[in-house]
Amino acid sequence: MSLLKEDRGQVVWWGTRVECSSALARMEREGLFDPRSSKQAGAVLKALAAAWTEILPTNNVRQAAERLLRIHSLKAADSLQLAAALIWIDGNPVNSEFVCLDRQLRRAADLEGFDLQPFE
Repeated sequence: MSLLKEDRGQVVWWGTRVECSSALARMEREGLFDPRSSKQAGAVLKALAAAWTEILPTNNVRQAAERLLRIHSLKAADSLQLAAALIWIDGNPVNSEFVCLDRQLRRAADLEGFDLQPFE
């Protein structure tokens, strides 16, 4: 949560809200969240989404994602997230942070030249 407090200008892929909603629904189905906690988490997600900047699906994002799939071991959704980040910074990740907890996506972002957050 400290990363969120430090940086109030999050930029995310257009599908991020759907991916987060999917994770919350899965956690509720698996009994990790009760309905009340799930509703609270959904409200937090809604508030975050109202404040972040979204990279929209474009041909440039799609082409970058397809390139990433050829050179990194990524799932399609992860390639779109990384492609969106690359589009946002005009393909130059020097001194650009990429926040991610997924091991494969972190590795690909690192190889692309991003500074990873949180530090491991």
